[in-house]
Amino acid sequence: MIIPQVSPHTAPDLSPAPADLAVTGPGHPAPGADTVDRAAATPDVQQPHRELGLRDEEYLRIRDILGRRPTSAELAMYSVMWSEHCSYKSSKVHLRRFGATTTPEMAERLLVGIGENAGVVDVGSGWAVTFKIESHNHPSFVEPYQGAATGVGGIVRDIMAMGARPIAVMDSLRFGALDHPDTARVLPGVVAGIGGYGNCLGLPNIGGEVVFDPCYQGNPLVNALCVGKLRHADLHLANATGEGNLVVLFGARTGGDGIGGVSVLASEAFESAGPPAKRPSVQVGDPFAEKVLIECCLELFAAAVVEGIQDLGGAGLSCATSELASNGDGGMLVHLDRVPLRDPSLRPEEILMSESQERMMAVVRPDRLDAFLAITRRWEVEATVLGEVTSSGRLVVTWHGETIVDVPPRTVAHEGPVYERPLARPAGLDARLADGPDRLPRPSTGEELCALLLRMAGSANLCSRAWVTDQYDRYVMGNTAQAMPDDAGVVRVDEETGLGVAVATDANGRHGALDPYAGAQLALSEAYRNVAVAGARPLAVTDCLNFGSPEDPEVMWQFAEAVRGLADGCRHLGVPVTGGNVSFYNQTGRVAIHPTPVVGVLGVIDDVARRTRSGWPDEGCQVHLLGVTRDEFGGSEWAWAEHGHLGGRPPRVDLDAERRLTEVLVAGARAGLLAAAHDLSEGGLAQALVEACLRYEVGASVSLQAVCTRDGVTPFAALFAESVARAVVAVRPGDAAALSRLAAEHGVPAIRLGSTGSRALSIDGLFDIPLADLRGAAGGVLEAALQS
Repeated sequence: MIIPQVSPHTAPDLSPAPADLAVTGPGHPAPGADTVDRAAATPDVQQPHRELGLRDEEYLRIRDILGRRPTSAELAMYSVMWSEHCSYKSSKVHLRRFGATTTPEMAERLLVGIGENAGVVDVGSGWAVTFKIESHNHPSFVEPYQGAATGVGGIVRDIMAMGARPIAVMDSLRFGALDHPDTARVLPGVVAGIGGYGNCLGLPNIGGEVVFDPCYQGNPLVNALCVGKLRHADLHLANATGEGNLVVLFGARTGGDGIGGVSVLASEAFESAGPPAKRPSVQVGDPFAEKVLIECCLELFAAAVVEGIQDLGGAGLSCATSELASNGDGGMLVHLDRVPLRDPSLRPEEILMSESQERMMAVVRPDRLDAFLAITRRWEVEATVLGEVTSSGRLVVTWHGETIVDVPPRTVAHEGPVYERPLARPAGLDARLADGPDRLPRPSTGEELCALLLRMAGSANLCSRAWVTDQYDRYVMGNTAQAMPDDAGVVRVDEETGLGVAVATDANGRHGALDPYAGAQLALSEAYRNVAVAGARPLAVTDCLNFGSPEDPEVMWQFAEAVRGLADGCRHLGVPVTGGNVSFYNQTGRVAIHPTPVVGVLGVIDDVARRTRSGWPDEGCQVHLLGVTRDEFGGSEWAWAEHGHLGGRPPRVDLDAERRLTEVLVAGARAGLLAAAHDLSEGGLAQALVEACLRYEVGASVSLQAVCTRDGVTPFAALFAESVARAVVAVRPGDAAALSRLAAEHGVPAIRLGSTGSRALSIDGLFDIPLADLRGAAGGVLEAALQS
């Protein structure tokens, strides 16, 4: 495997004057490091705050906080920590809604919520699970392989920092049009990066999404999720407490890769010609170093030699030091010249901004330092004592004995600017909503419906993802019970009891473009449903909110509506948001991506042996449809794939129906009633039948007459409508009556469609399609497009 080389870093020069020039006189510092004393003595020096993404008023606020101009190192710290990516300065006022709508009942199993490296939930029997999803969008466009690989590495370290062993990863990917030349550049590199890093870590990739839409051209979305397991007593948090405790940096050496990534790359929009002119290098990952770091950390945790821990990801040392100090006793002294470097030419501010990978920072008691270092030596992990926790209430950083940072840490990490940006409903939204899909020509004959089903099965967003998922190791570690192409990934947590979790991610940008409030709830509903069809009870939510520029009032309106919709939906379903990520500036020039809130739902299953499969396992099972079908095609896959149409209203959200359906699916799995279950979403019943048949090469014969009569829809709508709160299930004949009673008990409409068997998908009175033809239509599409 060839790993692409990254470009040299081109971060702005923060020095007030070149250090090798003896520049003196009014307004200029003397040569050498830009110290705090020098900053106080030279208040009029011009500094490149705009190049670092700081607004004029933000720079003036920093001067007010410090009572002087910031040093170059301080300017570096504030610029990365006050970036959109780190500070959530445009989203914070809206994200508070998640906490406000979390009820005590929702929080009963929540051990750690929003604000830490990752959320942690109690899954029973003394076990906890931590999970989180984050974006690495812009880096993955600039350098697809390394951008995606280090996205995986970063989210894995977030999970490690909670004291957990990572046990699985997932990824939610969105690219431009499948036939666009740049997609052939970005997609293979992203997939190779995810597989290359995750496979080397020995972590199974158990699911995710791959979506194509022109709105993501130039702004691909690479959202990575990781799941970890831990005992309750093993939970660790990111704080620096205990005066005199030591601050230890361990892991890889610090280099020039990723300098300013969160402020320069992740917090601005791309220009129309491509990536931003201020192009820093993307981080460079080493999965083997991370694997060693994982095992080293787990042994450190087991030895109880760590008081607090933080990973080094976005903003690097600036983030780790300021957050640890801010979350602890409030003071820390760091000797920056002790940092082990790959590049000895790095300036202090570059060291603080570097986002070199595979690094962690721990707080260690002096009497446990020897034990800590013995463990790191055994794993051949370099560890260096950088400083100590103090009671000063200040974060102080020195460089060869001179103070270059002296700041209140909370002003860096937690008290950055907060904006209530203007909101404006998009000007063209009403016209788009009025332009419904009803005017589009619809097939009616069996021959037309057959041809449509085959075209849809081979369309960019519904075709087989095997080319992608076959590059991932889905079963390494031996605890994967279910993975792609099933609706949810299922992984065992406790090898003795079989206790496990199911995880699914979902989003639909077209729904978000039509109605961001409903779009967020539809994403939540689908992920919630996908976990339920696996037989797991949904427990908690993580989200990655991908939007355009927050400086655009229309984008901020979409964002605010999506957050409101997701918060209201979680409250209705009783599942708390445990954390996540906001990714703004996903746009090229003035053209933003569709609002794309990716929602991850985690559910618990008592024994993974009782999981429900997504495909028919045997012939002779009865096929039943749960839920009601409506003529709903706004934002549908059919309207887009067949007609390039986006308009009308998305499917009506019905969260009560989702809860009732979940009760049936979970109870049915626990009772052993369900041989298979598949949710209905993109592509409707037709696509669910195709996927269920192809999963184990078992066909089905179904009739649509009862559905059409009961729900008042045409065969076309019965097959392709995308109404919510529906699933198709297979039961053995002896369990059919029990399923009917269970559905009736929970108020879920159920109707028998037919039976499994044969080597074809047969729709009574309309068409018969051999499974070989289905597989031929759905398979090989991605490979052919990327090679053309």
